[in-house]
Amino acid sequence: MATCTRTVWKVLAGCRRQLLNASGPTYMGVSQTAQRNLPVRTFAAVRTLKKDKKEEPEKEEKKEKRVIDDSNRHKPYGKTAWAPVDDVYIIRHYPRTVYDVSDAIDMLKNFQVLDFTPRSQPVYIDLKLDMKLEKKRRVDPFVSTVHLPYPIKTQMNKVLVFTEDANQAKVAQESGAMFVGGAELIQPILDDEISADFYIAVPDMLPKILPLKNKLRKKFPKNKRGSVGTNIPKMLDLFKIGHEYMVESDCYVRTQIAMLDMPKEHIFTNLQTVLIDVCSHRPADMGPFIERAIIASHTSEALWFKSGDVLPKPAEKKQEE
Repeated sequence: MATCTRTVWKVLAGCRRQLLNASGPTYMGVSQTAQRNLPVRTFAAVRTLKKDKKEEPEKEEKKEKRVIDDSNRHKPYGKTAWAPVDDVYIIRHYPRTVYDVSDAIDMLKNFQVLDFTPRSQPVYIDLKLDMKLEKKRRVDPFVSTVHLPYPIKTQMNKVLVFTEDANQAKVAQESGAMFVGGAELIQPILDDEISADFYIAVPDMLPKILPLKNKLRKKFPKNKRGSVGTNIPKMLDLFKIGHEYMVESDCYVRTQIAMLDMPKEHIFTNLQTVLIDVCSHRPADMGPFIERAIIASHTSEALWFKSGDVLPKPAEKKQEE
């Protein structure tokens, strides 16, 4: 019995030594009481690197727009030649032709003769404006009314005047206003019983006609449009025969300027009047306001023209002043 007991204790002692050797590393020459888990400061180092990255953000490199100078080239970049040599050619292989204004008007009249289209048809212009300012700002889209030297409408516009002063109402009626009144006109306008092409008002009437703001929308009287003031005869002279245009899609002006059967000089004068009025909305420190100008009749193709030749030169402006 004693022999069996000693044998069992020897076996258990051997198993204990093997378990101790496998459970952890053996340190040579180091006391068994020393700390086995040595500190490693990897987390603090990583946090320091992240702070350094935040303090120095990477600068984004802005790619400059490449401008190709074709002035001294034998042909424009990406095109076949400067001008076609045949009457039939693929348009995209050649630079777009930009005509003088007088030549463009002559071509529109020739198109009408060759196509056998009506002589009395409207002439339109399509302008693309440079509305960009510094620091991601833009010129606000505007609405303007201009007095064309040669009117294109045979009938006068209907103008409604908001005023409650008896003397101003009498002056408005004598100046050709279609409707004159005060707050009593609000409900008939909301019920579509009264309508006009333009609405003008004296400053005292603006708070009273606010219920019409959603109904009239862009026709609501505003100082910027010149439809609010005390000089009623002057406003009526403008709006009775005035031509209105506006900026659409943030930077485009599309409007009629004349009829094709009008004399060439009349079309040119109306075109010049509209372009000068458009450029009057340009900020003082900006360069050219019109980036692209197109003229076309109702049945003809669109022709690009040089808008800078129509506008008066700076020297001419100084002499006029």
